[in-house]
Amino acid sequence: MIIVGLTGGIGSGKTTVLKLFKKLGCDTYIADDEAKKIMNSDIELIAEVKKIFGDKAYKNKKLNRAHIASVVFNNKEKLNSLNAIVHPKVRQHFTNFVKKSKAKIIIYEAAILFESGSYKLCDYIVTVTTPIEERIERIMKRDTISKEQILQRIKNQLDDEYKIKNSHFVIDNSDAFDAKSQVSTIYNILLKTIKK
Repeated sequence: MIIVGLTGGIGSGKTTVLKLFKKLGCDTYIADDEAKKIMNSDIELIAEVKKIFGDKAYKNKKLNRAHIASVVFNNKEKLNSLNAIVHPKVRQHFTNFVKKSKAKIIIYEAAILFESGSYKLCDYIVTVTTPIEERIERIMKRDTISKEQILQRIKNQLDDEYKIKNSHFVIDNSDAFDAKSQVSTIYNILLKTIKK
């Protein structure tokens, strides 16, 4: 079994690429989604989050994502504090996920794969890239947020250059390229590494 880290900036199309890997038979783990579930269910973590963000962090016993986002995107220190308490829990959850999986390849999808140190869990890294203007357009269609807010979020993530330099594979997910054939090629290369 091998673990493949899948990352890329906001709006690059990681979810699309993830679905393509899933269709080929890979098990997939979306770190962001699992983190949200844990933040809504782990009593210990809920108390820690409230300690950092106050009672506004939860609304009707559910994580108040809008409030937390508005704080962390303007405060790097709070963002780091949040990551420091959430990532170990996600890592533990992922370790259990791996133990139960019977797949040959597990795709671990995380926007902040490098920033969180989660890349250390992976045997290979795949970065999804898309031109910035295209990314902004996609996010504006998907989430009702302004261009300024999107640029602020992009600024909080590592740039593509760093990710590309530290990846084994890069998928160009701009309109002109066929992500499906790129995923298929990478999948076949990965399968060969398992058979060796």
